[in-house]
Amino acid sequence: MVDAETISRADEKLEVLFVTSDLFPPFRPAAKAVFAEGLAARGHRIDWLMQAAEPSSGSGEQRFKGGMAYVAPTNAGGSRLARLKRHLADARNDLRVFGLLRKHRYSLVQIKDKYLGALIAIVAAKLYGVPVFYWLAYPHGEASLYAARNGVARYRLLYSLRGALQRLMLYRIIMPACTHVFVQSEQMRSDVAREGIPLDRMTAVPSSVNLRDLDAKAGPADDAPAGPPTVVYLGTLLRERQLDFLVRAHALVVAALPDAQLKFVGSGWMPADEQLLRREAERLGLSRNVTITGWLPMPDAWQEVRRAALCVSPYLPVPILRSTSPTKLIEYMALGKPVVANDHPEQADVLRESGAGLVCGWNEQEFAAAILELLLDPARRARMGAAGRRYVAEHRTHWAMVDLVTGRYHQHLRVSPKPPKSRLFARV
Repeated sequence: MVDAETISRADEKLEVLFVTSDLFPPFRPAAKAVFAEGLAARGHRIDWLMQAAEPSSGSGEQRFKGGMAYVAPTNAGGSRLARLKRHLADARNDLRVFGLLRKHRYSLVQIKDKYLGALIAIVAAKLYGVPVFYWLAYPHGEASLYAARNGVARYRLLYSLRGALQRLMLYRIIMPACTHVFVQSEQMRSDVAREGIPLDRMTAVPSSVNLRDLDAKAGPADDAPAGPPTVVYLGTLLRERQLDFLVRAHALVVAALPDAQLKFVGSGWMPADEQLLRREAERLGLSRNVTITGWLPMPDAWQEVRRAALCVSPYLPVPILRSTSPTKLIEYMALGKPVVANDHPEQADVLRESGAGLVCGWNEQEFAAAILELLLDPARRARMGAAGRRYVAEHRTHWAMVDLVTGRYHQHLRVSPKPPKSRLFARV
């Protein structure tokens, strides 16, 4: 809970050195929404240590969102040598943290999803007496171990070693050395607490949207979408997510409503990702009922959601996905659409709290029954859509997340004394 004194400090401007695995220019939600578009827009200075997304993105020092971006070069090669060069360039760039902390008086260092770079930044921050915070958006170590154990990884031993090393660094060195830790969801907060990090030293910052931007780009809502009833899935179509499950559920929907459509708004990373869905649709005789749009600009993708009767958010029930905070769910709700989702920790809680949809098991029959229940009840769909929109406006805007993060910064900067410079891994 952020107290009144902390709130009163909210206008104090911060200077943040953001050391992140995000690529330049940033596009992922936390880096873009909270830092580039949130904190910077409120007058806080953010300096960035990150790697270029593409060779054309530029490298070196450049002005960005009122601060400076120190960008490591990259290359487009896929060989081992090219990957090694990228990693070395990123590591050299991370070493800039020593010079930056020596020259500038930052309020804090914020690290996001880095490991070796995190160790470098923590040593530098302790050396110069600057509080350091960590942000974990995804359980990388657990994901590597899962891939190795389930035959997904090409090099199982390498993935096993990497996963074990990441977990060791994260839970035994990095997080204990930080003032506070931001995580993606309450489920992730609970998972990390089981690794020994106290709950009161972590804050969940779930997915959010910029309502004004979304409304401007998605266009006006249609009270009565024209055409056959359409169910929309928005997102990347990776084979690992087993989205052919949705095609089989849709076959049961079509048995009751022959003109019902299932539209995948997105694309895969590989041709085989989309081929899996097309082959399953052909096998079930659904070629006319299943559409894949391919990649669309975000405004066009949101317009597809606007035209849907309802939207779906299936998340494969595996441990590494349980701690995610699904952005698509919040986008659906912000666009006023009812949602059918499986029983995933965060989206189940959100849908039950908001009344914006139905939660069912990872089961084709249950999913199809929930979809049919809503397709046959337009009035209920409208009530759920309105409830979801209200919930997002009250709890899940980018500005609400910016307030949460800045509140935690001010709270801990007020109560945390600066550490002795010689105790490099003492808690701040």
